[in-house]
Amino acid sequence: MAETQPLLSIEELAALSAGIVDGSLDVQSGYNVDVQVRKHDIAAEDSSLGVNVASLDMINERFIRLFRLGMLEVLRTSPRMNPTRTQIVRFGDYLKDLKAPLSVNIVRMSPLRGYAMVVIEPTVVFSSLDSFFGGFGRGVGQLPPGRLFTPTETRIIKIILQVFFRSLKEAWSPLTPVDFEHISSEINPQFAQIVDENDLVILCRFESEATSQGAGFVDMVIPYVALKPVRDLLRSRVQTGDGNEDSDKVWRGQLTDAVHDAELEMQILLGKLSISLQQLQTMQPGDVLPFKKADFARAMVEDMPVYDVEVGAMGSQVAVKIVNAISPNTPT
Repeated sequence: MAETQPLLSIEELAALSAGIVDGSLDVQSGYNVDVQVRKHDIAAEDSSLGVNVASLDMINERFIRLFRLGMLEVLRTSPRMNPTRTQIVRFGDYLKDLKAPLSVNIVRMSPLRGYAMVVIEPTVVFSSLDSFFGGFGRGVGQLPPGRLFTPTETRIIKIILQVFFRSLKEAWSPLTPVDFEHISSEINPQFAQIVDENDLVILCRFESEATSQGAGFVDMVIPYVALKPVRDLLRSRVQTGDGNEDSDKVWRGQLTDAVHDAELEMQILLGKLSISLQQLQTMQPGDVLPFKKADFARAMVEDMPVYDVEVGAMGSQVAVKIVNAISPNTPT
């Protein structure tokens, strides 16, 4: 093999080095001198090179609107939940922040590959359970360590997941058809290894408003690699219905129908009187309590006065006749 001759002699190399040191040689000239270089770890996927997080945020905004509407039909109250900004984190880092017990649900997203995970914090379960049985969604606090969910609580979780999957499917429909299938459930997130701990996942968190028991959350965790087939679609603008009058009309119509179907309990208040604790303790069957009868009885809905009414009869049933409406600020 023939020897290659150096392009520059030793004297020329020495002159170049001296010029760089003393500043007489301009080293900023040439091609691509203004290019900003970003470090990239070849061993780990760089999330910024693929999935458009802004598009996922738009999908989540659409989802939470549908989820609230769906839960309103089931619980007769709309959950106070809002999406946080979508994050891309390592799966192991995400697991470190979770404390068992939780409702951890493994999900298959067809036709996407792999498995996703839906994590429901117990506060959300207890709040939904309270609303389901006519309460105000206050819940009962955290689940004690080691305790499993009861059959009733498990049923509520199933209802939440059904609405969750249905809403998520519709939210993704403008982008691509996706079906969700529940595979299994755990209470310890460490047992739900949908990917390796070093792999990236997309975290979509939906937080409930803080209560005396704290703020609950529902997490949708999707492996980063699962969205690779649709990342080109995610780079494009996702249709959310904003500014679309036809879409807004449909959504308003559905919301109106759901609100109109909500069941309310009306009570008729005939009168009120004040007694002392001593009088209450000495009451016996047969005692008569006189009180001043108002001109009208008062119809109450959720402890709020709505109408002045007259009490009478219609056929064989007791009935009331609405006299006039009452301002919501009127004291009872």
